Amino acid sequence: MAREATLRGLVAGLNDLVAKLYPGCFAFVMATGIVSHAMLIEGHRGWSDALFAVNLIAYPWLLLLTLLRVVLFCSNFWADFTNPRLVFSFFTLVAATAVFGLGMNSRGHVAIASALWMTALTLWVVLMYFSFGLLIFLKKAQGVKVVHGAWLNAVVGTQSLVLLGAAVAHAFGGLSPTIFMVSHWLWGIGLGLYTIFIALFAYHLFFFDVEPEDLTPLLWIVMGAAAISTNAGSVLISTDSGIPFLDSIRPFVEGVTLLMWAWGTWWIPLLLLLGVWKHGIRGVPLTYSPELWSLVFPLGMYAVATANLSLAVDFPLLRLVSSVMIWVAFAVWAVTAFGLAKATWQHLPRSM
Repeated sequence: MAREATLRGLVAGLNDLVAKLYPGCFAFVMATGIVSHAMLIEGHRGWSDALFAVNLIAYPWLLLLTLLRVVLFCSNFWADFTNPRLVFSFFTLVAATAVFGLGMNSRGHVAIASALWMTALTLWVVLMYFSFGLLIFLKKAQGVKVVHGAWLNAVVGTQSLVLLGAAVAHAFGGLSPTIFMVSHWLWGIGLGLYTIFIALFAYHLFFFDVEPEDLTPLLWIVMGAAAISTNAGSVLISTDSGIPFLDSIRPFVEGVTLLMWAWGTWWIPLLLLLGVWKHGIRGVPLTYSPELWSLVFPLGMYAVATANLSLAVDFPLLRLVSSVMIWVAFAVWAVTAFGLAKATWQHLPRSM
């Protein structure tokens, strides 16, 4: 009887998890994958492989949960998918697929990485035009707020395609020039989207009243989107496309990339200050939520972007900054993972 009760509890818990699955849940894969990549850059292959192994389980598991939600709780899924406040969180699936592909590519699985890039690109096209169509036709004056920064997931998803596309372009043979050209187009689109969203975000943040509940970990995507744009630009600078036109615009890419890194760096002290105000001055307790992975990813991406920028512009001092930030990102990942483990344990059936 006890075993049956435990089984029923697990099934009920799984149903509840699927029904309430957070649309941005793939931020866990993004955060874990980018910290793994950062460790690989730093030369800590053991830590990198351990984190990659976590993603080997997490990525298909979250895909399964998402598919189950679409099938078993279609109304819940559709409610989130047609919510202008939440729809951009689904871009974490695009970014997670690309980041997972980077992990595969760095371990020699180029064919799998190429397939993941094609998958991520397909998802991006669908989400991009659906989300903006939704925003145009179904927005509500009091239901759409950008101060939380989640809309910038669209930028992160776009630039993640640049990172993986440039990495696997040569695997496409005769199509590699096309892939490089598409990667440059996507980088430009990502910059355009960032310009639009950051203007709206800054307007709301600086000129409207901000309450503690507005300051979620999603705010860090503001920095993360700038960091991944920097990283994508650095990769484009460092990768030989073999296309004269793309070579001719490299100075432009270099300049914009450096400016994006400076802009992302500028946000870090301000975001820390907002966190101190919320948790220190206003006394809001810091507890685990899935949104925290949207804080971990920007830290890891900033470390990787700084390392790649130091190589692209030949400025060794940036590598020192990267070395420090890699361990900061790993420490925050570990603390957040502990919070996830604790929250999961607390929700297990008591009979276990």
